[in-house]
Amino acid sequence: MFSGLITQQGRVVGCERLSSGGLILHVQATGLAFHDVTLGDSIAVDGVCLTVTAWQDGVLQFDVVPETIRRSTLARVDLEQMVNLELSLRLGDRLGGHFVYGHVDCCVPLLAKQPEGQGCLLRFARPEHLRIYLVEKGYVALDGVSVTIASVGAEYFEVAIIPETAQRTSLGRKEPEALMNLEIDPIARYAAEHAARYASEPQTSR
Repeated sequence: MFSGLITQQGRVVGCERLSSGGLILHVQATGLAFHDVTLGDSIAVDGVCLTVTAWQDGVLQFDVVPETIRRSTLARVDLEQMVNLELSLRLGDRLGGHFVYGHVDCCVPLLAKQPEGQGCLLRFARPEHLRIYLVEKGYVALDGVSVTIASVGAEYFEVAIIPETAQRTSLGRKEPEALMNLEIDPIARYAAEHAARYASEPQTSR
């Protein structure tokens, strides 16, 4: 589990595409936070929860299976691309963002980007199958970054980005038409599912 608070970015230094449809990803990650990474650790790469399969000289290796490729932007990853990195939470860590599983729901296109105050306002397409989970003042993770939805429309939702987020993460570099990984708030997912089941039960069973 993650918080969606990005402290570091990594650089893609290898991407081996396999005939099976998967790929092996190599990401350069330096810094104190990554000095004690071990095999089997979970790390979110642009919001995608991946397992470390090798770790040497500051380079993380991950196996990316076809299901992950189909749902995320890792299908389009390029060499030298910078990606957001987050280590999984440990018991006792501060939770300043929201609960993020690293299970990406889909990719969403950035429709517009405009300056607003010290930061900027990003507008994304609102996927039809996730519409009920995308609500004003709700949480989402975009490329692994925990953000609050500022507003929603019939076909879009918007998030406001502060300068700190723009500087520390890939969100500040994104331009219209870019695709980003979207994960809805897991609490909203479970709440909506249980509400739907409750509503569908016969009145006599309540």
